[in-house]
Amino acid sequence: MGRTATYAEKLITIPEAVAMVKSNMRIGTAIAASEPTGLLTELANQKERLFDVHTWVCLPMRAYEYAMNPEMAEHFFVDNWFYGVNDRKVHSQGRMSYIPNNLHRAATDKLYASGGKLDVFWGTATPPDERGFMSLSLSLVVEKELLKAADLVVLEINENLPWTLGDTQVHISEVDYVVENHIPLFELPSEPSSEVELKIGEYVASLIEDGSTLQLGIGGIPNAITSSLVDRKELGIHTEMFNDGMVDLYEAGAVTNSKKSIYKGKMVGAFALGSKKLYDFLNNNIGVELLQGRVTNDPYVIGQNYKMISVNTALQVDVMGQVCSQSIGYRHFSGTGGQLDTHRGAQLSEGGRGIIALRSTAKKGQISTIVPILSAGSEVTVPSQCVDTVVTEYGIAELRGRSLRERAAALIKITHPDFRDQLWEEVEKLGIVPKVIVPGISFVS
Repeated sequence: MGRTATYAEKLITIPEAVAMVKSNMRIGTAIAASEPTGLLTELANQKERLFDVHTWVCLPMRAYEYAMNPEMAEHFFVDNWFYGVNDRKVHSQGRMSYIPNNLHRAATDKLYASGGKLDVFWGTATPPDERGFMSLSLSLVVEKELLKAADLVVLEINENLPWTLGDTQVHISEVDYVVENHIPLFELPSEPSSEVELKIGEYVASLIEDGSTLQLGIGGIPNAITSSLVDRKELGIHTEMFNDGMVDLYEAGAVTNSKKSIYKGKMVGAFALGSKKLYDFLNNNIGVELLQGRVTNDPYVIGQNYKMISVNTALQVDVMGQVCSQSIGYRHFSGTGGQLDTHRGAQLSEGGRGIIALRSTAKKGQISTIVPILSAGSEVTVPSQCVDTVVTEYGIAELRGRSLRERAAALIKITHPDFRDQLWEEVEKLGIVPKVIVPGISFVS
């Protein structure tokens, strides 16, 4: 088909598009709220003729049969940059594997490992405008790189997608085929923050000055942080993910982007995940730009922002400052994502800070999240030499440039009181920081 063909000439059905997939092919897909739902659903319907087809996914939002059903084992395998709740079950069954990555190089490194080749790219987009341009809408994390590398490009058109600006535009001439699937968008509404999360949010907010540029994740803690920042002035947004809380800050007048060093006057991110409120805010908003993940998450780009503050959550932190945010021991849980990218980038920024915020306990208070050493098998997300600031509901631990002795003292002070004595005893027993060389420091509040 000629590259000058019109939209109507390139429009086919979803089953026809999936019929172009052959055994042993590799399919790269758009991520999160941009995933091509119709195409991924149809894969299972054509399993009988397909064997050893690999999909490259990241943070899937739905439980697709091709990936979840054990009967698909010989037919499909999933390579995943970031796990969701359903993916953890499949991983244990041997039909999915995590791709270690830093987000700004996720697509680049996966293509490198594949000889620079990708058989098929499946993405989503808005209907085209009168000039044939479409918007890739809610994600640019890996999409543009995979689209350009693929031998066959199919976009799933959904009229419910917002038209986002920035680097999202793709012309119909760059696409081999389009299919239509006008379904409701996946939404992830904000959940109310707990008392513990609100306290963490207050501590984190105390570190954020007027004029700072922010990167925040998703969940109760980031929501609590944004609720504590509504009285700030001239904040900016340079983030991996847009969330509802950022809309709240903009509407409160706290975010103006006027003090940003780069992309001044613009909110910048790589993808969006939230509620209809967020998606409506993004639609044709000239004050928001989606850029490729290799740009937004490049630490050296992030570091050009003045007073760049990156906030990420974690599962466990040890007294040496090693941060685990992606596994529970040997059990893989999520992924590195952009955590190390943004944490490092913030520290390159003048007046910047990388913050790890976590609850002091897990399993309803049964275990401490601050430990003498990470649990066996834990994947290190932020190494000790890169860690900056750790926050729990019990306070702030400044770790950047500190010795192990100083780090132990700071972290034990923000550990839950029920575990402080025990933690110090274990640290002393292991010889990480012998107690006798810490004169005058009390580790018990």
